[in-house]
Amino acid sequence: MRPTQMMSGGGGGAPIGKYNHYLGGWGNFGGLKQRGIITYGISPNRQNPFAGAAHDAVFNTFRRFSAQFLYWAPATVAGYYIMNWAVERNEYLNSKAGRAEFGGQE
Repeated sequence: MRPTQMMSGGGGGAPIGKYNHYLGGWGNFGGLKQRGIITYGISPNRQNPFAGAAHDAVFNTFRRFSAQFLYWAPATVAGYYIMNWAVERNEYLNSKAGRAEFGGQE
């Protein structure tokens, strides 16, 4: 619930602030007492802050992973095959057969 405009306006004074009413200094806002505002609370030992946390974590992780998978998977696969080719090529060029084939070039 929100208080009425009369209650939230504050006392008179110089017209400054968002609603052209001076509410008073820090800690002394003045104005009329607010009435009709009801707040509800629950005891801390009755709350269950982790209710459904494991279930939500599994499905939220899957949702986020599946949304990003096609962005990084092709680059990862391409990088793996390029690196694998480079390692094999390097091993061949430094082998006996590779030196015999390409030994005179540089």
